[in-house]
Amino acid sequence: MSGENLVLRTKAFAVDCVKAAEKPDNSFLAKHIKGQLIRCSTSVAANYRATRLEQTKAAFIAKLSIVIEEADESEFWLDFALAFDLFKKDEIELLMKEANELTSIFIASRKTAQGNR
Repeated sequence: MSGENLVLRTKAFAVDCVKAAEKPDNSFLAKHIKGQLIRCSTSVAANYRATRLEQTKAAFIAKLSIVIEEADESEFWLDFALAFDLFKKDEIELLMKEANELTSIFIASRKTAQGNR
């Protein structure tokens, strides 16, 4: 998958997570979980976009490591929200799958980049 396609894919992931977080439940816990999901999913998109800028290989790998962490954290918050019935599984199943796939893609990219140092 090309870098430009991943820019679009990570942005779509962030948008979909924000849309999911717009559910009306306004309990303290729901607000916290939804805020965390919004922060980490949008960080995936923003930080991946930043990897595309000219920089050193070490800086690229460091930024990619942030993307990996944030994608994995997005999956965590989606799963955590399920434990408190903030979402129905069928509503976010694709988001959880996408978070997992993005994490795997970026781990593979980081391994490739580390091997090319």
